[in-house]
Amino acid sequence: MKSKEDEMDAIPATIHEGMTVYDSAMQVIGTVETFRGTDEAPGRPEVDAAGVSPVLEERRNDLVGILAEVFRPDDELPREMQEKALREGFVRLDADGLFAADRYIFPQHIDRVEGGRLVLSVRREDLLKA
Repeated sequence: MKSKEDEMDAIPATIHEGMTVYDSAMQVIGTVETFRGTDEAPGRPEVDAAGVSPVLEERRNDLVGILAEVFRPDDELPREMQEKALREGFVRLDADGLFAADRYIFPQHIDRVEGGRLVLSVRREDLLKA
């Protein structure tokens, strides 16, 4: 497990949909279904970051509207975690396996992006279910 100082504070810009995701044991656990970067400049929450999704730009000040655009109605993610995801950014994992639940990956779960793969610092079980 990474120390607090080593944790990422933003979703890396090199992540893309379809990227293979590995857990901390280097086991393939799925692919990147979708992702969203932060609305804030890392380390400076009072400053909005550039590059907010154009789809979200027009409803940017309407939290309910943003949550509806980003999260599915059947998501089990509590509202406070949805708000955290919007602040910090997230990756939605399309989990491998017939009955495997999709999961949410936050910046602190990411160890590195290496070639075409996203490597986590945690195991799948440590991620919140979607």
